[in-house]
Amino acid sequence: MRDVGLKKEPGCSSIEVDGIVHEFLVGDNSHPSSKKIYAKLDEIAARLETIGYVSNKSHLLQIFEEDDVKEQALLLHSEKLAIAIGLISTGQSQQIRIVKNLRVCGGCHSVAKLVSKLYDRKILLRDRYRFHHFREGHYSCMDYW
Repeated sequence: MRDVGLKKEPGCSSIEVDGIVHEFLVGDNSHPSSKKIYAKLDEIAARLETIGYVSNKSHLLQIFEEDDVKEQALLLHSEKLAIAIGLISTGQSQQIRIVKNLRVCGGCHSVAKLVSKLYDRKILLRDRYRFHHFREGHYSCMDYW
């Protein structure tokens, strides 16, 4: 792609909280609440680990040598950052609604499903192709996506 001057569109996720749109790119740390967001991501990762979740490193498009770097890269996807701020900034009864400009990867799909169960939250994730509804650890289309 580089040889012919093509660039991949960066993944971007957004979430509206109290009338303010928060937008994230992969590994974004420009948000004023980035310390809280990354602390929440660490909490999410720890809770996922307690239930035996292991991320699928095949969802990475970049090549990394070390497994811990791969794990960290997967944690930083834009939709996970948006989920984290949604958990921080919205009430328990509010649905977390996220819009992504590209197709959501399988890893983020799995994490959203598990977060909906662990935090008892409804999550609506709209990607380029469809709406993904997560509730109580289930996906609206029985994991066909």
